[in-house]
Amino acid sequence: MKKDLGVLQAVYPMPVLMVAAYDENEKVNVMNVAWGQICDEDKIILFIGEGKKTWLNIKASKAFTVSLADEAHMDVADFFGIASGNKVDDKFERTGYHAVKSDKVNAPIIEEFPLAMECELLEFLHTDYVDGIVGKIVNVKAEEAVLDEKGKVDPAKLHALTFDTFRGGYYATGEKVGKAWNAGAALMKK
Repeated sequence: MKKDLGVLQAVYPMPVLMVAAYDENEKVNVMNVAWGQICDEDKIILFIGEGKKTWLNIKASKAFTVSLADEAHMDVADFFGIASGNKVDDKFERTGYHAVKSDKVNAPIIEEFPLAMECELLEFLHTDYVDGIVGKIVNVKAEEAVLDEKGKVDPAKLHALTFDTFRGGYYATGEKVGKAWNAGAALMKK
């Protein structure tokens, strides 16, 4: 029997996305975003509130990158979620991390994170209930160390972080337990 738990953010897992953008002076800011998702083959949506430093930077630069945080860089990924760029002026510099300018969009790529999506701003969404940023993914860059022999990203090598909304924890991904579009195929024959 199920027990009532009230209102919870009961989606698990949530991604741990590092969203980076330049301000008007090309200063790097990075934000930890759990509320984001792919919304088409080449589009991503990030639910970032208006007025956040990253939101303002994306508005100014019209571009951003989205990196997947990994287990090896969990401490800095968490810091990027704790510290506000509107309050901590040297937020990125405190980490000692390195950024290079994307050759595809006007946004920084954080070198320490193993995978980055380079995105152009498509639109800001604003309703009574949702603030979102939609970007077009124009390219993905990944460290060779997280690729398999066919050049595809291998989750077992990536060790991407997921966020546990129930208890506020981070978990690393990697173990494959089934094949998509195959695990339920036998039920199609009934």
